[in-house]
Amino acid sequence: MQDEFYIKRGIELAQKALGKTYPNPLVGSVIVHNGKIIGEGYHYKAGENHAEINAIESVEDKSLIPESTIYVTLEPCAHYGKTPPCALKIKELGFRKVVIGAMDSHDKVNGKGKKIIQDAGIEVVSGILEEECIKLNKRFFTYHEKKRPYIILKWAQSADGFLDKNFQPTAISNSLVNQFVHQLRADEHAILVGTQTALNDNPSLTVRNVKGVNPVRILIDFDLKVPSNFSIFNQTAKTIVINSVKEETHENIHFIKIKKENFLQELMDALYREQIQSVIIEGGRFTLQQFIDGDLWDEAIIIKNENLRLENGTEAPQFTGRKPLRTEDFRDNSIEFYQYQTT
Repeated sequence: MQDEFYIKRGIELAQKALGKTYPNPLVGSVIVHNGKIIGEGYHYKAGENHAEINAIESVEDKSLIPESTIYVTLEPCAHYGKTPPCALKIKELGFRKVVIGAMDSHDKVNGKGKKIIQDAGIEVVSGILEEECIKLNKRFFTYHEKKRPYIILKWAQSADGFLDKNFQPTAISNSLVNQFVHQLRADEHAILVGTQTALNDNPSLTVRNVKGVNPVRILIDFDLKVPSNFSIFNQTAKTIVINSVKEETHENIHFIKIKKENFLQELMDALYREQIQSVIIEGGRFTLQQFIDGDLWDEAIIIKNENLRLENGTEAPQFTGRKPLRTEDFRDNSIEFYQYQTT
């Protein structure tokens, strides 16, 4: 139970960096001496110190380390990247014990970090709150194990099931939900729309109502119909244009050419190569329906305004026969959260 308590604290710390560590995972670490926390840390962003190093540096009396236990939510890394391997640092300092939440399935680690520590004669326990630690890094694990981003479907619909009124952009959600949506953008790696949504709404797809990092914008525009002066091409974020015409890069705009045949798999392969770990599929209906029909999604978020009837317009995607994991009320709006279940 004590081990679980400290791993839980590590998870809390790791979550503080949500949306800022790509392509690295979220990791938290706690150092405990005689039942007292003497150090804490988490990975702030890619290229900076890992969680274990930040926790070690926060310890005031380093002489206590050889008698201490270090808790880490994910197996310590074993390879040289932008920073040296954390497993070697743990070995060098000679911790009494190491407790790991989840093992790292990334082929550069995958048990190697644990082995380095064990071979040094340090006791290692792994699999503590493993499910929670894997959930913390659902994006990272999906990317490395399934070779594709973690996919979140998202749309807002009226009480009578429309996305807009008379096929014109229509405000459906309230200000509270808008804040939630912008936090979602800040938390995820990328956001995707199709040609029609870009042409109809001219969205910028940036984070505005909360503090956070702008997601990578992905535009599906096979025939390059969206004009270059549209908001999706402004300088505020990177934009990837999936098309069938050209492959080139101009400043923050990256054109990737793929085939229309087997579109979803081609897209997943392209985003995997771009190291995109999570993507919000924001529309429109045609694009969303392709992912639903292709059984290619991990979460779905449906915003509903039960007081709004639009009577005519673009119909919401067909998404019947599923039960939400939970529903939350945001004043006069509700949000249904779905998790993909394999049958």
